[in-house]
Amino acid sequence: MAKWALVAVGLAVVVIMLGAWTRLVHAGLGCPDWPGCYGFLTVPQSEAHIAIANARFPETPVDVEKGWPEMIHRYAAGTLGLVVFGLAAYAVRHRKQGLPVKLPVFIAGFIVLQGAFGMWTVTLKLWPQVVALHLLGGFTTLTLLTLLTLRLRRLARGRPRRDSGTLPGRFGPWLYTGLLLVVMQIGLGAWTAANYAAVACTDLPTCQGQWWPEGMDFQHGFDVTQQVGPNYLGGQLTADGRVAIHVTHRVGAIVVLGYFMVLLAAMWRSRRESGLTGSIGLVAGVLLAQIGLGLANVLLHIPLGVAVAHNAMGAILLLSVVHLIWRHHLLKQSHTARVAHTTMINQEVTA
Repeated sequence: MAKWALVAVGLAVVVIMLGAWTRLVHAGLGCPDWPGCYGFLTVPQSEAHIAIANARFPETPVDVEKGWPEMIHRYAAGTLGLVVFGLAAYAVRHRKQGLPVKLPVFIAGFIVLQGAFGMWTVTLKLWPQVVALHLLGGFTTLTLLTLLTLRLRRLARGRPRRDSGTLPGRFGPWLYTGLLLVVMQIGLGAWTAANYAAVACTDLPTCQGQWWPEGMDFQHGFDVTQQVGPNYLGGQLTADGRVAIHVTHRVGAIVVLGYFMVLLAAMWRSRRESGLTGSIGLVAGVLLAQIGLGLANVLLHIPLGVAVAHNAMGAILLLSVVHLIWRHHLLKQSHTARVAHTTMINQEVTA
C-alpha cells in the first residue's frame, strides 16, 4: 500500500503539470463539455465525428490541437482517482491489520470534490474563482497523498525509527508559519494564472519600469465576487488589475524567500544535533530553484517548459516543507519517548 501511495503522489505531480500545460496552451476549454469531449470519449478527429461535434456545439467548433491537452489531463486525473479509490478500498478491507483508514477515505472523498471543480472549470467557462480553487485542490490532494505515504512507510518498517538527535523544539511554530506562507504564495500563483496576469510585468526587478507601478487596481484585481461568464479564456481583467496581481505575487515570493532564509539558517546551525540536515538542505535547494524559475518566466516571457516547471517546483517546494515538518514531528516524538524512558529508569533506581 505504501508503494501504491507513492505511485499516487507521482501521478498527482503529473496531473498538476498537465493542468499547467493545458492552461498555458489556452486549452482549458478545448472540450466544451465534461467528462467527455463533444460527447465522445476522445477528441473527435474524423470528418464525420467533427461534423457531429460542431452540430452539438456550434459556438465552439472543434480544435483538435486544444482538445487533446484537455483530454490527456482528464485521463491522468481519472487514473489518479482510480488509484486513490483503490487505496481507500484496500485500507477499509484491511483495517483490522492496523492500516490508516480515515486519511485514505478522506482523500477519496476529496478527489470527488476535485472532480466536481474540474467539471465546473469547464461548465463555468474558466471562472477564475473555480480555476484557482481547482489548482489549490490539486496541491491539497498531493499534500494529503504525501502524508499518507509517509505514514504507510513508517508502518512498513514495523516499528518507529529511533532518531538520536536532540529536539530543536523552538522551530515548530515557525515551520508551520512557513508552511502557511508557502500555501498563501501558491494561492497567489493560482490567482495569477487564473487571471492571466503572469505577463502583466515583463521586466525585472521593476514592473513596467517602476518599482511600484502607478494605477494598480487592487480592488478589481482581487475581486472574488465577479459574476460568472460569459467566457474567461484569456482573462477579462483590466491591465491595471493584472499588474496588481502580478506585483502582489512578486512581493509574496520575496516574503517567502526572506522568511525561509532566516529560518533555515537558524535550523542549519543546529543541524548536527537535530539530524535534519538533509531536510533543511532540500527545502533550501528547492526554494532557490523555484525563485530562479520565477525569474526566468519573466525574463524569457513565459516559455512553456519553464512555466510548467515553475508549477511543478511549487508542488515540490510544498512537499519539501511538509517533509521537514514531518521529520521534526518524528524527532519530537522520539525525544518525548526518550525523556519518558529516562524518567521511568530514574524512578526505578530511586525506588
